[in-house]
Amino acid sequence: MQKVAIVGVGLIGASFGLALRKAGFAGSITGVSSPRSIAVARARGAIDVGVTLEEAAAQSDLIFLSQPISGIIETLKLLGPLAKPSTLITDAGSTKAAIGKAAARSECKGSFVGGHPMAGKEQRGAEFADADLFRDRPWILTSHGDSPIEIEFRAWLEKIGARVRILDAATHDRLVAWSSHLPQLASTALAAALHDQQSGAAAVAGPGLMDMTRLAMSSYDLWRDILDTNQTEIAAALDAYIAKLQNLRANFEGEFSSGADFARSLRRS
Repeated sequence: MQKVAIVGVGLIGASFGLALRKAGFAGSITGVSSPRSIAVARARGAIDVGVTLEEAAAQSDLIFLSQPISGIIETLKLLGPLAKPSTLITDAGSTKAAIGKAAARSECKGSFVGGHPMAGKEQRGAEFADADLFRDRPWILTSHGDSPIEIEFRAWLEKIGARVRILDAATHDRLVAWSSHLPQLASTALAAALHDQQSGAAAVAGPGLMDMTRLAMSSYDLWRDILDTNQTEIAAALDAYIAKLQNLRANFEGEFSSGADFARSLRRS
């Protein structure tokens, strides 16, 4: 693997470039993105130069799609007839079933492996990129191919410190609905309730509230695509969470006023 192209050099894409460099990757890293993002990513050392998608497809061994889900799907449509047969295309999308279907429809000449690094920040943009963003974090892949480029790609993921996990797309989407998407909705709901009902609470907030509401600062554009492409699994997780809250509310006076153990009440609810 000598030539890598990163399509979308924001937080995740630029962090991937920085991580590769820190791990010793000596090949070329090009970027496909807006002029501003290219400039910032170059200044940070995440990419060498900006190119067009057509140029990236013609010369790259690995193409890493690091865009919102809708952007990844649109890029896959364009890449289909452009990519070399030897090129590996992967992505960083937060849901996998919809992207996998789009890759199959694109009839791409190269091979495609869905991916999802379980890492991020509430900030966006290459200026916040971090070479250690993926260290000790799961990096989900949707297949375990044995082609030389796929084996080398997995090896580089391990070199940058990620913990590679193989999950089919449906299992991935179900699990992240609970581990990622539900926490985002819970954080957003809490922040909205505080804003609407008790905005003055922020003046007396400790770190616990900051931790609970940090996710609410995440990008709407990013989460709109996630919610749109994983509706069924997110709805199931949200229903189960709401049921737990309702059970807690129903048991609140009897359990808590008598001094019953909080954790025991949570387990029973």
